[in-house]
Amino acid sequence: MQTLIQSVLTLQHNRLQTVDVLLDDEQIHTIAPAGTLSPLPQQQVISGQDKLLLPGFVNGHTHSSQVWQRGLIPQLPLELWLANVFDSTPQQVEQFYWGAVSTAVDTLLSGGTCLMDHAYLIPGQERETIDALVRGYQDVGIRAVIAPLIQDLPFTAGLPSGCLLPQSSSPRSASQWLDLMEILIAEFHDPDCGIYIGLGPTGFHRCSDELLQGCAELSDRHQLCYHTHLLETRAQHQLAQERYGISAVEHLYQLGCLGSRTSLAHGVWIDDTDIELLASTGATLVHNPVSNLRLGSGLAPVLKGLQAGLNISFGCDGAASNDAQNLLEVIKLGTILHTVSDPDYKNWLTPEQALQMATVGGAKGVNLSDRTGSLTPGMDADLVLYNLNHPSLLPRTNPLQLLVLGRPTEVVESVWVKGKPIVKQGQMMTIDIHTLHNALRHHAVEISLFSPQHRAVESHYHQVMLH
Repeated sequence: MQTLIQSVLTLQHNRLQTVDVLLDDEQIHTIAPAGTLSPLPQQQVISGQDKLLLPGFVNGHTHSSQVWQRGLIPQLPLELWLANVFDSTPQQVEQFYWGAVSTAVDTLLSGGTCLMDHAYLIPGQERETIDALVRGYQDVGIRAVIAPLIQDLPFTAGLPSGCLLPQSSSPRSASQWLDLMEILIAEFHDPDCGIYIGLGPTGFHRCSDELLQGCAELSDRHQLCYHTHLLETRAQHQLAQERYGISAVEHLYQLGCLGSRTSLAHGVWIDDTDIELLASTGATLVHNPVSNLRLGSGLAPVLKGLQAGLNISFGCDGAASNDAQNLLEVIKLGTILHTVSDPDYKNWLTPEQALQMATVGGAKGVNLSDRTGSLTPGMDADLVLYNLNHPSLLPRTNPLQLLVLGRPTEVVESVWVKGKPIVKQGQMMTIDIHTLHNALRHHAVEISLFSPQHRAVESHYHQVMLH
């Protein structure tokens, strides 16, 4: 099936141009000057008048099950917030299915066509959890990388001087987790269906070197993404020095965990030497500005990273630390936030640079830059059509600036993933949105203020971080 989008505004070679775009089955076939591609009888023809066509964004870091914890946990630093997250994580497989569906829908309706789910797992039902996520993403039709979040050290190990606290046992050893990952990769990794399995050790702070290194070896063997948290907070920076005596980035490099398929969420507390090392390995830093501010973690050195040649993309992070999954909100905040970090306005991010980070940068971060992320013939047709007549994109000044720096709402008109129409006229075509809303309404998660784990570590956190 061919689809011809006529006379549509696009960003080509960093300039706005009006072109004709022909989609052929799953791929972009032709991009030509406006009015030069004549429609054929068997083609679907779409008018691009008053529309903007862009590659789909990539949500480079999220936790889909946290949809159930949206609006649940108060403003706390990560280490205390996380204690509440663990104690309120859903325990029903069906909740993970609807979490995936909800995350996918919100991603699509805010301009995304692909996401990285650093996925929590139900203990003892790990396979069933992944199966539910895969079903959810396939039912919606989004492209998804699922990196099971695994760790073999206890919660308290992730705190500075955490060895002084009572230690719980891990549900699995490093070797057991790696054996399980082999099974999950064999069963669920299915690129032809837009489902990819990644390696997702939670981070150096709760993973042994054996697990970190074993995940890197699996990533190399199967050519899969390696996705992990990195230096999100000052506490993690302090812990790395305490545990290794060197930077966490240098330690990961020595273990062989950094490469072109590696994406690292946050990096708020990386320094100039870390930036140079990350850039030299071809790794990607995923910028999560909303959650970093929500949790008081700090401001990632994005401008320094870009100047050093480090690939940087955007992530929403989970809804428990974002309270939404809106990529346009993340891109806006991630663009304007860094004006305070550099007085030289010539170094500030432009809307064009931000869109490049969200598309090309995002695709590289999930190891899919050969398939998606750019409006180029031969690439998969992962595309989003925006309605420039929507009031939030008026008056007709600079549409890119309005999209990135304004407050666009309900501006996504159509979305294609691998050439398949997923959104038309702003409406989901693949799932019943009312069924989703009913599921969210009837499976509420409750938590007491505060959780037992929070109360167990709060005084220790105060002692090592605030005094």
